[in-house]
Amino acid sequence: MQISDNRLTEHGLDSRNEDDIDILDLATALAKRWRVLVIAPLVVGVVTLGISFLLTPTYTARTVFLPPQQQQSSAVSAIASLGALAGLAGGSVKTPGDQYVALMQSANIKDRIIDRFKLMEVYEVKYRFLAQRELESNVRITLGKKDGLITLEADASNPDVAAAMANQYVEELRRLTATLALTEAQQRRVFFENEVKRTKLNLAEAQQALQASGFNSNALKTEPKAAAEGFARLKAEATTAEVKLQTMRRSLADGAPEVQQQTALLAALKSQLERMERTTTEPKEDADYIGRYREFKYQEALYELFSKQYEAARLDESREGGPLQVVDVATPPERKTKPKRAALAIAAAAGTGVALALYFLCQLLWSRAQGDPARASKIERLRKAW
Repeated sequence: MQISDNRLTEHGLDSRNEDDIDILDLATALAKRWRVLVIAPLVVGVVTLGISFLLTPTYTARTVFLPPQQQQSSAVSAIASLGALAGLAGGSVKTPGDQYVALMQSANIKDRIIDRFKLMEVYEVKYRFLAQRELESNVRITLGKKDGLITLEADASNPDVAAAMANQYVEELRRLTATLALTEAQQRRVFFENEVKRTKLNLAEAQQALQASGFNSNALKTEPKAAAEGFARLKAEATTAEVKLQTMRRSLADGAPEVQQQTALLAALKSQLERMERTTTEPKEDADYIGRYREFKYQEALYELFSKQYEAARLDESREGGPLQVVDVATPPERKTKPKRAALAIAAAAGTGVALALYFLCQLLWSRAQGDPARASKIERLRKAW
């Protein structure tokens, strides 16, 4: 029992208080080792500070830009006006900014950035997906909830490379948005652009077929030019009305007034075409020329109508959005962002001090447990169990 009392006295405990340890006992035990608790953290902090000078510095370039502002449809505007109730309508309403952030995080842009700056060699990875993960950790894209500005920060070991990478993200976003139909006007523009190309080919084929049939005065007298042009224009209007009805059904229900009105217009045009076809008489010897002439005038009128719709869609597209507007162009940073040498040294010193303090306290409690006969037997059983 005398040995136990001596151990307790060495650690700053009174043998008369074997059941409890108050804060003064703990403070006394730490105070006896203050030199270790002060010198050891200082040494670790100085060593960490020296090691930090060997680490490769990291520079962060920053660019801020404003994405094109799209006009919301009436349905989206109505849902957005519900505020907190918008979640009951099927989830949150995504803004154009969220869409552009998702595009910048796509594999399409990542792969082009990796190839342009040879990041697989820089990151020293063998597979592309590993380079994509490393790139994700070095690039941060945030969207301002109030101002709608998109901020992009790129990290690199070279300040010029960091600035070039941040600016290249904006250029790649411009390239990608130019090839995608994101807005309603862009979708209409792409649709009518394809129709114009298809009709142009059909018009060229109809012209070649008409020229191959031969031109003669009897055919011109049999099928007057005005009648042929009127029939072709009416048929082109019916085709345009049918195409417009298909585009309206993509965004509107069949019971919508606009869809019903367009359906009625298409039915009236088809009825007029049927009457003209029944009343038209074609001489047998000129039927081939007349049919080709009608087809040529039909394709010509259809090409003209689609061209007008295409130009109107392009005009709406230019009004609806606009190009990306860069607020702050990324410039080579003048100071590094990593490593923060002072923070690393302080954190290492503080961690070392806390770890030593916990070690000394655990040692104190362990010595007291060994001095207690009841606990000593439990400790012995624990040792045997291990």
